[in-house]
Parts: sequence; C-alpha cells; structure tokens
Amino acid sequence: MIDFIIAIVVGGIIGWLASIVMRTDAQQGIFLNIIVGCIGSILGRFLLGGLIGGGHLRGDAFDPKTLLTAFLGAVILLAIVNLVRRGRVR
Repeated sequence: MIDFIIAIVVGGIIGWLASIVMRTDAQQGIFLNIIVGCIGSILGRFLLGGLIGGGHLRGDAFDPKTLLTAFLGAVILLAIVNLVRRGRVR
C-alpha cells in the first residue's frame, strides 16, 4: 500500500515538473499531473529504458535513472498531446 502512495506522489511531482517545462501547468490540475507522471513513467521506460540503462518500473522510486526516465517520458507525453491538440509541440 505504501508503494502505491509513493508512486502517486512521485508521479504527481514528475507530472507537475513536466507540465512546467512544457508550459501546460495552468491547464492541468493535481489529478492530471498524477496521470501524466504515471503514464509518462511507463512511456519513458518503454522508449528510453534501454538507452538510460535504468528506469525500472518496479525499481527504487528515488533512483535518479528511474526519475529521469519518468520525467522524460512525461515530457514526451505532453509533447505528443500538444502536437495533437494544437498542431505544435509547445
């Protein structure tokens, strides 16, 4: 149960940081930040896991490689969403 809570908190923080980088923070609330962080973590692991050499979904939540993979995945996810919604990345 504690792992689930840690995943939600870390996902929310990662999603929030990614939304600041992609300038979508004003459009998102806490719930959407958590969703973006969690889905971004999965996307990052799928796309970048082999390149970064870490980022295991079930690894240490505070491992720098895991956090970097999740953050980059969340940024990629927001870039895709922006591209579909606005026709441009930012």
